Amino acid sequence: MKILLINNFHYRKGGSEAVYFNMARMFAERGHEVLFFSCTDERNEPSGQSGYFVHPNHALPRIKGGLRYFYNGEARRNLERLIETERPDIAHVHLFWGGISPSIFGVLHRHRIPIVHTAHDYRMVCPAYTFRTPDGRICEECRGKHFYRCIANRCAKGHLLHSCIMAAEMYLRNAFMNPVRNIDGFIFVSRFAESKHLQYMPGFARTKRLVAYNTVPPLDERFISGSRGGYFLFFGRLSFEKGVRTLIEAFAKMPDVQLKIVGTGPEEENLKRRVTESGAGNIEFVGYRSGDALKETIRDASFVVVPSEWYENNPMTVIEAYAAGIPVIGAEIGGIPEIVEDDRTGYLFETGDADALSEAVRKAASLTEKEYASMSENAREFAENNFNEERNYKKIINFYRSILENYGK
Repeated sequence: MKILLINNFHYRKGGSEAVYFNMARMFAERGHEVLFFSCTDERNEPSGQSGYFVHPNHALPRIKGGLRYFYNGEARRNLERLIETERPDIAHVHLFWGGISPSIFGVLHRHRIPIVHTAHDYRMVCPAYTFRTPDGRICEECRGKHFYRCIANRCAKGHLLHSCIMAAEMYLRNAFMNPVRNIDGFIFVSRFAESKHLQYMPGFARTKRLVAYNTVPPLDERFISGSRGGYFLFFGRLSFEKGVRTLIEAFAKMPDVQLKIVGTGPEEENLKRRVTESGAGNIEFVGYRSGDALKETIRDASFVVVPSEWYENNPMTVIEAYAAGIPVIGAEIGGIPEIVEDDRTGYLFETGDADALSEAVRKAASLTEKEYASMSENAREFAENNFNEERNYKKIINFYRSILENYGK
């Protein structure tokens, strides 16, 4: 099968891109031909289709870039050329709203190429895609249709103009390029995410849908934990919704417990300042890590902490931790409770509550070696039962085939 993967970014920007690249490798290793369509960027991974990639909106004059947020004519034209040359069987779209845009729908339909979309966030039902206001409050005021609430709350990071653009894009999209009418199959990476989309866009009930957790390839034995490590670990993007402020507040109260923070992001300097002001010598920022260096850092931790303060779907941090046999302390929000079994594969705590997080950390630190070994084994078992790549591959490829049958391909 010739599979076209589409995403706004062709470099490892975040968890969505990790899934995008993992999927490409997974298909290629099983004999499928994988094609890519994305935006140009000096950080991009190599691709044989890079000549078809489009300019990112931020690289264009403001008015032109703003218009392409709604409809990207360059993406439509370049994708047409790619399809005429490569003739893919199916297109699997990841992040594309506001970048590549729904302009690709018409091209794919005209060439009778089915479209599958993985919903990594809530962009189809929430203009700001996180169900969260700039002050950190969980918000569902739009209810899938009252998008002017995005403007009233300035949900685009407190920026009025950006909030107006996001709300306008939702109204126009639902009127002229509605995903339910234009996409042939949806993959949700948690049951929670599926339920939220069904709640606020009932049309999803009539679509082909699949819930498939994210996966990682089997780890080399040298990256699998053999014993309890010496520190707690956060790794991910240092942005407000990730709950790192709460994480720092909790660990500042426990000077005898070590925390390492891996990652970069818009909140990095503010977070470092908070640590300095608190005098917490037990918290260390170690910068960005990837590949073997990140795997070693995970392996040597005792617990991974996921303190998210938004409706997290199926965080790769949990999946990568479990694969290495590392239990997880996770916020009880979004899809996290589906994959963190309290007192079995880790601990849950009330999101945004530093005291509750401190209590969970203390419980984790007080485990005996035998209790910890059991929890570590439970994490590995959960990963094998739920994040196994071969099982996930079969689910997705069978989903593709069921969609292709409707096209007579």
